[in-house]
This record gives sequence, structure tokens and C-alpha cells, in this order.
Amino acid sequence: MTITTLIFHEINQTSRLTIKEVNETLKEFGLYSAQWSILFCLNRFGSMTQTEIQSYLHVEAPTITRTLVKLEDRKLISRLAGKDKRERTVHLTNEAESLIPQIKSRVDLIEKKMLASLSKVELQQLSLLKKVGVCIDHED
Repeated sequence: MTITTLIFHEINQTSRLTIKEVNETLKEFGLYSAQWSILFCLNRFGSMTQTEIQSYLHVEAPTITRTLVKLEDRKLISRLAGKDKRERTVHLTNEAESLIPQIKSRVDLIEKKMLASLSKVELQQLSLLKKVGVCIDHED
């Protein structure tokens, strides 16, 4: 087994553990990590089109649509017509904006626990993960 294989295996396993722990935390809010990802994204960047959310989260359009419908049913987002009739802009509702700080504080606790064994230097090195995959061209 190569070091590359092992690195990607560890990234995958850590991602699974993180999602599991976050999902457990989100139960009290009746949410799942996929829904939280969208709320987090909208809170961080402001209103976005469905296509922008899909692109940022690297998720297929049907999956994003299903998740948005669930969030809309919960009155946490609203979808409004965009510049043309095919485009829809997604916005956080007031309810979501008041709930997000509570969710964020719970998720922050889990993240701190998961990172507690790392030194400051190791934490800074994790930012290198942002560089992984930037060279992938999906238009092959």
C-alpha cells in the first residue's frame, strides 16, 4: 500500500467520523450534516444560487434540491426566482439566522474535541488540505 493510498484512506475515515459526530450533535435540532453544510455555507457567504451551493459543496444537483426542500419545509431557507426563470436564489430565513449560533456553538465543541490532540503547528498544517484536489479538471 502506498503512502498516498493511506493518506486518502485516513482522510475518508476522518470525514466519516466527523459526519457521524456532527449528526449526533445535530439530532437535538432535527438536522443532519448535509443540511447543516448548506446552512453554514449560506451563513458564511450570504444568499447563493442552487448551482453555487452545489459547486461549493461538490454535491450533485438532485441531492442539493432534496436537501433544500427539507430545509424549506422546516422554514430555515427560502428559494426565490433568480435572474432568469431557471435560476433560484437561496436565502436564510430569520428562524435560521436565530438558530445558527446555537448549532454552531454545539458543532464547535465537537470540532474542538476532535482537534484537541493536535499542536498549533499541526492545526496550521491541516489548512494544506485546501490544496488537495485543486488540479482536478472535471471537463475531461
